[in-house]
Amino acid sequence: MTTTMFDTNSFTINSESWFIPIDILMITCTVATVLLAIFFCIIIIFDKTCHTIPMMLVANSCLAQLIFGSDMLAMAIFTFHNDFKQIQYQDSLCIFRGYLGYVTTILQNHSYLLQAAYRYITVVYPSRLSWQSARYQSLFIFFMWIFGFICPLPYIITNQIQYHVDSQICQMPLGLSFLTIYNALCVYFIPMSLTILIYFKLVRYVRGMSKNVISTNTLLRAQRELKMVRQIVILVISVATIGFPYAIFIFMSLFTSPPKYHFRIAFIFVDVSLPFAMIALYKFTEALKTSTMKIIYKRTNKITPAIA
Repeated sequence: MTTTMFDTNSFTINSESWFIPIDILMITCTVATVLLAIFFCIIIIFDKTCHTIPMMLVANSCLAQLIFGSDMLAMAIFTFHNDFKQIQYQDSLCIFRGYLGYVTTILQNHSYLLQAAYRYITVVYPSRLSWQSARYQSLFIFFMWIFGFICPLPYIITNQIQYHVDSQICQMPLGLSFLTIYNALCVYFIPMSLTILIYFKLVRYVRGMSKNVISTNTLLRAQRELKMVRQIVILVISVATIGFPYAIFIFMSLFTSPPKYHFRIAFIFVDVSLPFAMIALYKFTEALKTSTMKIIYKRTNKITPAIA
């Protein structure tokens, strides 16, 4: 509840004891995400062994995560600032941070979809080399980014992104509306469902291949690509599971009002999931692991003679 005026745009508010520790946790997780994303992007840019089409798609995911993490970090710092001073205050970038949050979530989830689609094409349509080319994949990435920035524009046009005092964040209110359902479909349901669908279609295709007379190399390659898609699906499901509270609040809002601090609670899980998503992406990308280990071994070899 508002009590006294702080300045022309800010007012003092009541604060819970758990706000500050949670804010610090969110800042820590988002900083770790940004640092990991920068590190992985640098490796992919400067290591020539990573200059392949699959790694271009991985770099796209890393870039999306970098911007997503940076936006979440800015949100967490803003929330911490207001919580620490116990004020309600909407700065000039609050609405933009909210918009960019929707954009980057779309980009993150659709980047995983692009990776899965590429693996599917290489197995099911191996003769369609143009579809697998860097030119076509770059075009898909370009359209993905255009879609990511256009899709949330209705939230800005209709002034739906608002400052929520209880959560110290700018987001679109949850409730039974077209935009709530539209957001759930664009951001989560469509990309995640298509990624999982690609996996099951690829499983069926590879099983059919094993029953037919084909070369061992072709079958092994198909199984390798299937393994990569399976890992992408595991990553998508893991991120979705950690971020499940947000989905619960969206569903709850269709029938009743969500809890007072629903955005705070949801974003705790979102921010905590980000570094784990980066670690999982690293774990599932052999080329990235190999390049990282090469850097570590080079540094070790340089340090060892100096110690001796």
